[in-house]
Amino acid sequence: MDFLHVLAELRTPFGEHFFQFVTYFGQEVIIIAVICTLYWCVDKRFAYQLGFTYFLAGLCVQTLKITFRIPRPWILDPSFSPVESAVPAATGYSFPSGHTQGGTCLFAPFMFKSKRWLSKLLFAFMFLLIGFSRMYLGVHTPKDVVVSMAVSLCISFAVYKASDFLLDSTRYRRLILLSLLLLSSAVSIYALFLLSRGDISLHYASDCCKASAAGIGFGVGWYLENRYVNFSVKGSIPFQIGKLIIGLLVAVSFKIGIEFLFGNSLPADMFAYFLLVLWVIFLYPWILKKFHQSSSTQN
Repeated sequence: MDFLHVLAELRTPFGEHFFQFVTYFGQEVIIIAVICTLYWCVDKRFAYQLGFTYFLAGLCVQTLKITFRIPRPWILDPSFSPVESAVPAATGYSFPSGHTQGGTCLFAPFMFKSKRWLSKLLFAFMFLLIGFSRMYLGVHTPKDVVVSMAVSLCISFAVYKASDFLLDSTRYRRLILLSLLLLSSAVSIYALFLLSRGDISLHYASDCCKASAAGIGFGVGWYLENRYVNFSVKGSIPFQIGKLIIGLLVAVSFKIGIEFLFGNSLPADMFAYFLLVLWVIFLYPWILKKFHQSSSTQN
């Protein structure tokens, strides 16, 4: 907490606005948008690598959150004040940092993939800056940030090294799918167990269960797309822009529609995250391939 108090004394209006902007790159909406863009339009294989990294690290971080259940800095120390604009997005327990996990899982794969040291340093600087922004804004302690970054880097490096096995091997696809389903299910079962004992509230259990549902959606979508679709990202620039806009709009519509029909219940939240990721990974690529085949036949 001493370090956060020092940073609080160094805050300026410009610094608060700047780091509030930086921290957005650790939010799930930005990360999902990047994955969608890469997956639908640029580099499907690398998008899968990002997906495995992000969803696996998310499951790990969410599990650590509900296990240790460490409150936010201003609860640990009532004399400490965070930047007010950052508080609404600071949901859930403090340890480890979810935004740091998201930012590290977004930029670390780029760092490992890059062949140039300057690019590697730039991507490393980005996730380090996101981690620092969480402390500058006063919503996480150094321990929250360092542990989250370490976990995310380890998972990112492991996925990078195992990418041939995860992404190119057809022999072990079912085993990989089963492992991801079991891991995701185990996290949600653990969260519901803690909820039933009264150790955590429904809000905290919901965050874990949504991560589990997203992990299941990713695993199922990844398996089905590789087995039955195998779509191509190629297309003209107008077509790429159009399919990206349509895909994102439908994804948002799914989430809003499910919330409108079923409310914010735990099953509805889980179904929304499952369907959202399944749309991104399997359903939309299947539609795109059918559209491409139909266009080719007519021509």
